[in-house]
Amino acid sequence: MAWIILAIAGLFEVAWAIGLKYTEGFSRLWPTVGTVLAMAVSLWLLGVAMKSLPVGTAYAIWVGVGAVGTVILGIVLFGEPVNVARLISVALIIAGIIGLKLATTA
Repeated sequence: MAWIILAIAGLFEVAWAIGLKYTEGFSRLWPTVGTVLAMAVSLWLLGVAMKSLPVGTAYAIWVGVGAVGTVILGIVLFGEPVNVARLISVALIIAGIIGLKLATTA
């Protein structure tokens, strides 16, 4: 169950990272409220997952899920560049996430 909670925490990290763009420097009320709520939920779920997962593994996977999701949504939503170097880099992050999961017995 901790792994599922951690994955959901990572998705909320993606939500707040993308939300930051929509807040326009925290000058828009509702995007700011949504972003702050996503931050709180993400951190809370990360803390719950860390009750039974190693801190280094949980944090690295949380950041990795957030990074990969944010890059993908940046491409889809904001037309950020897609090139071989970026795609290879994202693939390496995914490989690291999988490696950490496989190397953890919790």
